[in-house]
Amino acid sequence: MSEKEHKVSRRQFLTYTLTGVGGFMAAGMLMPMARFALDPALEAGMDSDFVRVASLDELTEEPQRFDFTIEQEDAWYTSEVTRVAWIFLNDSNEVVALSPVCTHLGCTVDWEGSENYPENFFCPCHGGRFERDGQNIQGTPPTRPLDVYEVQVDGDDVYLGGTVQR
Repeated sequence: MSEKEHKVSRRQFLTYTLTGVGGFMAAGMLMPMARFALDPALEAGMDSDFVRVASLDELTEEPQRFDFTIEQEDAWYTSEVTRVAWIFLNDSNEVVALSPVCTHLGCTVDWEGSENYPENFFCPCHGGRFERDGQNIQGTPPTRPLDVYEVQVDGDDVYLGGTVQR
């Protein structure tokens, strides 16, 4: 091949050069914005704050609904959010706190929420059912157990942290 076939015209050279410089400038401007948007999602699991929810005297072997409030921080906005937990003492006398969010589509489950299924957590949206310990019942829509809250017992007080997927 001759040199004529490999020559780059002045116009092509300027086009390539300006496109490259423009691309670097655009990347330089977009990277900080992308980092700002994605940084919270990339943070390693944050430590959850524990909130006092109940006392041990209030708990029984029957799941009970407890509402509690946490302080939620979204970027620069802080708000108070009400959460719900089903708390009970298991057979080993340990505190168990279950999230009421159905693992099928996120509806809210209720203990003994159906007359047809006593002694179960029941999701009215699609008929999902869970055992008392939060395990999903085979043959119903949920494919995994209810999430559990992190639990700390300090003296007579029960504190809940974030949810943990099982």
